[in-house]
Amino acid sequence: MLVGLTYDLRDDYRALGLPEEDVLEFDSEETIAAIEGTLQALGYATRRIGRLQSLVSRLAQGERWDIVFNVAEGLSGSGREAAVPALLDSYGIPYTFSDPLTLCVTLDKAAAKKIVRHAGLPTPDFAVCAGAADLARVSLSFPLFVKPLSEGTGKGIGAKSLARSPEELRSAAEALIARFRQPVLVESFLPGREFTVGIAGTGPDARVLGVMEVVFGEKADGEIYGSLNKEECDTRVSYRLAEDATAREAAAVALASYRELGCRDAGRVDLRADAQGRVHFMEVNPLAGLHPGHSDLPILCRLAGIPYRDLLDAVMTSATKRCDLPRPG
Repeated sequence: MLVGLTYDLRDDYRALGLPEEDVLEFDSEETIAAIEGTLQALGYATRRIGRLQSLVSRLAQGERWDIVFNVAEGLSGSGREAAVPALLDSYGIPYTFSDPLTLCVTLDKAAAKKIVRHAGLPTPDFAVCAGAADLARVSLSFPLFVKPLSEGTGKGIGAKSLARSPEELRSAAEALIARFRQPVLVESFLPGREFTVGIAGTGPDARVLGVMEVVFGEKADGEIYGSLNKEECDTRVSYRLAEDATAREAAAVALASYRELGCRDAGRVDLRADAQGRVHFMEVNPLAGLHPGHSDLPILCRLAGIPYRDLLDAVMTSATKRCDLPRPG
């Protein structure tokens, strides 16, 4: 079986002059090499495609693959994560991970929270603000948490994201709106434990791989899992596998949210507990990072005793089953 690989490489966008913060969501050469080598070890033939523009060119030249392993995040716009899957759908080429609808909905954090809340699952109260008029109408109690509406990898999130007054809210929100040219999500701040839950499979076959708690160290940029704490996780945070009652609650909320949002093959759900210890859905990453030593999902799997090879095998098992494709002999 021939597997094409679609991805956005950080170095490609650095070469175009993008600032470092803008390439945080993209993959390193080390990540793509790890994915490719692992798929080959599992018995698949692979061919690198790269980003959307390369996919368009290769399709126009008549090239095809049995399935595409897609981790392309896209560069701009609210549909950027959906661009590669939508194009593959139009050519009838199967691919791993979620479809365009799920990728658009989950990229918009407010849209995802509305669906999760409609399903009866807990998530913090929130408001979407595009400017000063919206901010003036926010009626939520302080402290509040502010982040870009449609970014990943903790972009725009740091110690200043926690606002304890109207002045801090306005300052943080206006800076993010100007920087990312999109609205911000303002939500009630939850002061409890931070979890991320790894999930593999699709629909009724989806299962929890493990619950990982993020523990903030002395050098952390606030007790907030933002871009700086993520990028410098070796010195700013630590991770542990959580298996207590609160962790089991996190697993249940995460799995229900994952299924409700239509995520496929594998992903990661972020949650946080309130002052009473009740776990709330924060957001889901249906295209979770796959660097074997640095990304949350592989770190979680390692803590749970799941090798990187088995994680990718689970992704391919789920994708080939739902696409009715044969497995390598």
